[in-house]
Amino acid sequence: MTPRELRALCLSCNAAVEDFPFGPEFSVFKVGGKLFALTNLDARPLTVNLKCDPEDAIRLRAEHPGLIVPGWHMNKRHWNTVTADGGLPDGLVRELVEDSYDLVVAGLPRAERLRLDRP
Repeated sequence: MTPRELRALCLSCNAAVEDFPFGPEFSVFKVGGKLFALTNLDARPLTVNLKCDPEDAIRLRAEHPGLIVPGWHMNKRHWNTVTADGGLPDGLVRELVEDSYDLVVAGLPRAERLRLDRP
């Protein structure tokens, strides 16, 4: 997956916005003001921090050693750092981004979820 494709994927999520609270090099993708993806689109290898169910996080790390690791500068239980530029199938990266988005949306207040059409 290229940086352009990763950015487009994150922004394709309903009501997703890109922000730069940690400086211009770090793209933070949010929904409802909450982070669901964090990446440096200029870094090589291209990695992205994504929220993950704790049990799934452990399983994914075991299945993809070195490509999915505990989240860099994040809560290691709930976040993974995913290498997005080659070692993993693009479909898996897409699924992990969507899962992260869904987990964050699920934690939003009900009124916000309803505005997103996600009761």
